[in-house]
Amino acid sequence: RVSLEKVLQWSQSFEDLVRSKYGPMFYKTYLKMERSDENTEFWLACEAYMKITSQGKRISMARELFMSYIHSQALNKINTDSPTRKAIMRNIQEPVQSCFDAAQRIIYRHMERDSYPQFLES
Repeated sequence: RVSLEKVLQWSQSFEDLVRSKYGPMFYKTYLKMERSDENTEFWLACEAYMKITSQGKRISMARELFMSYIHSQALNKINTDSPTRKAIMRNIQEPVQSCFDAAQRIIYRHMERDSYPQFLES
């Protein structure tokens, strides 16, 4: 159960929303209804990716993220700029923890600027 105080806190800051326990779930549900949840899914997947310590698991998840969100034919392709996409493509064979940082920042700004205000109005 989410308190009214917590919901009001989410309306003050996008950061509070995405860093809270239940905020991402509500936000993702809203975006799914709007058919635009790929940004949230990518952002959350990047958060999980950064916590991976095993190189083998990191490589596997990096490839999965690339094929799902970055590749030109990805079903859930996110909107990133060409230099960011090219940097990820260069690093995908030996991905480091920060491989998706630039793309994640871009998507965070998209969510904060575009879909967050719409979420608040819903």
